[in-house]
Amino acid sequence: MSRRADEIRKRISKRRKQNNPNRERLSPTSFINEEFESPIYESDPKDSLHPLWNRDIFLFKILVSAVLVLVIAVMFQSTSPNLNPIKIGIKKTMEKEFQFAAVADWYEKQFGKPLALLPPLEKEKSANADKEENYAMPVSGTILEDFSVNGKGIIMQTGTNAKVEAMTGGVVIFAGPKEDIGQTVIIQHPDHSETWYGMLDKISVKPREQVEAGKNLGIVSTGKEGMTGEFYFAIKQNDKFIDPIQVMKFE
Repeated sequence: MSRRADEIRKRISKRRKQNNPNRERLSPTSFINEEFESPIYESDPKDSLHPLWNRDIFLFKILVSAVLVLVIAVMFQSTSPNLNPIKIGIKKTMEKEFQFAAVADWYEKQFGKPLALLPPLEKEKSANADKEENYAMPVSGTILEDFSVNGKGIIMQTGTNAKVEAMTGGVVIFAGPKEDIGQTVIIQHPDHSETWYGMLDKISVKPREQVEAGKNLGIVSTGKEGMTGEFYFAIKQNDKFIDPIQVMKFE
């Protein structure tokens, strides 16, 4: 029986040599790779894209945007009086300030705060949270000219070189000279309101800067006699100025 088994082994070995005379000795790994072809699954190119990305929708939006721009351009070139109401509406829409603060607030609620290089300290977090609960006084002082004088804002008398702070958090949409009120900072807030800080001697923020309540915006200007400071403050809600005294308590 053993002789029969030896003959069978010899025949198998001889047959292998005849079929593959130059075959090199394979390692167990290479043998497995050659004898058994492992299936390779290639991922769908669409799966590698962001889940919110859709090429067809993106191209469609670009096409629609291009058509709208072309239609508006042709419309403004036309001299037809029937298109005047539409032109006026488009101009008002384009001149309206973009709500940066509202978008930033929505983003934070949906996705959380943007990544920062250095995380804020716990003390700073708690302090900022306390400030956001109540409006911060822009500056300490007394009212020299109330809202009824011009229907836009109030003028306050303060100490010299008094620091002006943001009433609440938002985005700076303007920082520079403005007619009648001098150096001015305008902050846009998530509730679509604006706070105006005018008659400043120095400005310490820049446009598009995001600020929190209590942020130092600048220093008040010096009064006529040089012994006191003067500061202009206004609140604008839905394109209409409102009396600041209705919102917060002044001395």
